[in-house]
Amino acid sequence: MPSAISLENVTKSFGGYTAVDGISLSVDVGKFVAVVGPSGCGKSTVLNLAAGLIAPSSGSVSIFGAPLRGLNRRAAYMFQQDALLPWKTVLENVGLGLRFRGTFSDAIAREWVERVGLGAFADKFPAQLSGGMRKRVAMAQCWIVDPDILLMDEPFSALDIHTRMRMETELLELWTGSPKTVLFVTHDLEEALSLADEVVVLSAGPASRIVARHLVDLPRPRDLMDIRTEPRFAELYREIWAQLKQEVLTSYAR
Repeated sequence: MPSAISLENVTKSFGGYTAVDGISLSVDVGKFVAVVGPSGCGKSTVLNLAAGLIAPSSGSVSIFGAPLRGLNRRAAYMFQQDALLPWKTVLENVGLGLRFRGTFSDAIAREWVERVGLGAFADKFPAQLSGGMRKRVAMAQCWIVDPDILLMDEPFSALDIHTRMRMETELLELWTGSPKTVLFVTHDLEEALSLADEVVVLSAGPASRIVARHLVDLPRPRDLMDIRTEPRFAELYREIWAQLKQEVLTSYAR
């Protein structure tokens, strides 16, 4: 079976600035892969390449073995800032993807509003919701269209620690047992270890490259309330941080 996402020797330049240089990354079907690295190292560029929002300057991007041309129609993208329409209700925002596809179903939209725990808020507007609630709406927007791939760009970084942990738990509950592939960008190594099957470390930019890939052999299902206290979690954190720290220091020096 081909990889869900495959970047082969990809370089992306913007004018005279090279964001990523010669990156090769494959993500197997059904896996949860987190990408970490210093600020400005091209993490979001990797996601945008996989989404088809930008094209590589050289190299190739394939989705399930097929060369990516234009937008990746098999993926949904969850941004750092939610992209809710302020004049639409929770129910209307959740169902937007179905409307764009011409397959809107009020019953399905209401089912997903209930699944993310917002049944009592279906007729509320984004301005009437907390940050965590808005993230649940954004997550339902992604899942309702049943994508094969979820691309997530630091989706929980603006939340307080307790709300973030709750959202991470809800994400894992939705993903566990599904065939969906997740490529998750985060600046938080603890978050990456808590969620992912594999952590990919990018070097400091410009011309960022992959410096390490680490399998996360923590058992599933994972209790995110307690996982950080497990000895193996601490071992993996120290191992990966030793590499990531060097890239962060290089980024500061630049």
